[in-house]
Amino acid sequence: MDTPYGSAPLPVWERPEPQPRAAPVPLSRAKIAATAIRLADAHGLDELSVRKIAKELGVGPMRLYDYVTNRSELLDLMVDAVYAQIAEAGQHAGWRATVLAIAHATRNAALDHEWFADLLGGRPHLGPHALAVGESTAAALSQAPGVRDIDELQRALGALNAFIIGALRREITERRTARSTGTDEATWQASLGPYLTRMLNTGRYPTVARLVIDGAHLNAEETFNHNLVTILDGITGP
Repeated sequence: MDTPYGSAPLPVWERPEPQPRAAPVPLSRAKIAATAIRLADAHGLDELSVRKIAKELGVGPMRLYDYVTNRSELLDLMVDAVYAQIAEAGQHAGWRATVLAIAHATRNAALDHEWFADLLGGRPHLGPHALAVGESTAAALSQAPGVRDIDELQRALGALNAFIIGALRREITERRTARSTGTDEATWQASLGPYLTRMLNTGRYPTVARLVIDGAHLNAEETFNHNLVTILDGITGP
């Protein structure tokens, strides 16, 4: 297939859909991605395979290779489908409102699709919906008072993305750990509380003691929003 880039194949988002076959089960990349997302939501990425997706769709595995050539392309389609949900956050009045909406939509998407957090911060996401979200975010940040040139925009985007990726991975990891071990806060306190009390009573960790004894159990969503606002305040500058 000739492309504007010589012999390099077109990325999965730009390749035309294969010609329909006279088969009992019609397929499309959107249908394959939606099925893969359902399986990943239920069982995680480690359990995801072309064979399992094909079985769920009621087709032979080889039919899927007409639509995606490898697992990376499959993940690309899945990720961009999630970005389509995030893109619905849309534009808002003012740069800050737009960034807040996109960040919270990203968090909601990661909570709905935990595997999505695993793929954040890896190779660039370049699907059309991912690019739309990136454009909206960058365009909004470029309007922040403290962002005066392209270098400052790059740094602002880097700081924002680093926060979002780190916050979401930590929240998802904690949720998975609690679910997989069945360890709730009361159980954790009962098992490690006596040890921690002994250590804190030594007086060697006064600030940690204050955090443990006086610190409140913070709500995850409120903490995410508070820290996000702090990042945006820093981007705004003096």
